[in-house]
Amino acid sequence: MIIEREILHSLERWKDTADRSPLIVQGARQIGKSWVIEEFGRRFFKNTAVFNFDKDKELNEVFANTKDIRRLLSELELHTEVPIVPGETLIFFDEVQNCKGALNSLKYFKEDAPEFHVVAAGSLLGVATRHKTIGRTEDEAENTFPVGKVTFLDMYPVTFREYLRMSAPLLLQRLETYISMTESLPGILFNQLTEHYRRFQVCGGLPKPCSDMLDGKGIAAIEEDLEDLRKTYEYDFTKHVDAKDIPRIHAIWRSIPSQLSKENKKFVFRVVRQGARAREYESAINWLVLSGMVYRIYCTEKPTMPLKHYENTTAFKVYMLDQAILRLMSELPPEALLAKGELLLEFKGAMAENYILNSLLAQGFKTPHYWTISGNKAEVDFLVQHKLDVIPIEVKAGTNVRGKSLIEYDNKYHPRLRVRFSMLNMTQDGNLLNIPLFLCDWLKDILNARLGSI
Repeated sequence: MIIEREILHSLERWKDTADRSPLIVQGARQIGKSWVIEEFGRRFFKNTAVFNFDKDKELNEVFANTKDIRRLLSELELHTEVPIVPGETLIFFDEVQNCKGALNSLKYFKEDAPEFHVVAAGSLLGVATRHKTIGRTEDEAENTFPVGKVTFLDMYPVTFREYLRMSAPLLLQRLETYISMTESLPGILFNQLTEHYRRFQVCGGLPKPCSDMLDGKGIAAIEEDLEDLRKTYEYDFTKHVDAKDIPRIHAIWRSIPSQLSKENKKFVFRVVRQGARAREYESAINWLVLSGMVYRIYCTEKPTMPLKHYENTTAFKVYMLDQAILRLMSELPPEALLAKGELLLEFKGAMAENYILNSLLAQGFKTPHYWTISGNKAEVDFLVQHKLDVIPIEVKAGTNVRGKSLIEYDNKYHPRLRVRFSMLNMTQDGNLLNIPLFLCDWLKDILNARLGSI
């Protein structure tokens, strides 16, 4: 099943922007970047000219020979079967990290040919651009990357809202009549959404296993595709990394399920390897973060805006790009998520946190932080900035919502609103708002409804 992606609306807005710059779509491998961009071309342009720098090695010579945009366009037309016409043709540079010249050419499109619509994407683009600029002079870096001449658009795996649009469109339509979320959902609606959420936790947001679930292909197909994706990601470690760093990246990657299964989910290097030191593994974590395969969120002991200013860079948690990959690597059977009750609730909590983080990032919240006090006497899972508020967020995988961390936070900082995600229905008690886990994709709408427009 083809999954309708909301990022298509962002691409359409970019297309219609008056002072448009070439666009770079960023995101991890296997999340559907190429499909989305080509689908965008099919919907909004007469032609789409795709130039894949992984498949067509001769393209590198085109960009090595000239920086003149008119000559460049003339030579590119020899590598495509469609005419390149301003306003009618989408120019798509795929796997652009494989061609420094193509990446550099984006600034000339901005300066000399702004009438053309140019989109670039690529696997491990964040890693490639960092490695090409690190250690260079300012002039050399400027000649490598089109600084200030491009627009960036982040892409993430399929969200639950996108999944629900395909699996139960009428249910989604009914849900969105409650978009202000000022009262509890009707019981029958809550129960139906819970079932869809459990299935989504099994397949996750990577398009292939997600499509398997939507198409009813069965658990075996989902597990096989997830395993293939895991192997693909691990193959990238050997294909794109210096040999000396490969074992360390593997070790970090494979330690994440163990890191998240702890009650205190702070990343601990001795879980990776006994005696491991931060300086030995920092570059490995950075590579995984830049590749989009993991997310790192830092601790703050002072939850004041801007959160970035008060982060403690020595204390952080690491999550995976997708909760189903986390489940697979933890060898947690799908049946554990589909079963009702409190089975394996501790690890379900790690998956729920991973899911919530994915949802927050996809909604455009700046990278969340987490809060703790000395001695780990209390810890709030996430802090996000919403306009002028810092919102503390606690995540519970089930219906047992006992805990003191949000109370400690409230006593200390008195926020206008605290949010707890759980499998309880929507309720509010003072400044504590309980939101069902499956409604996280609507958090911005809910906050706007509760806190107003300021």
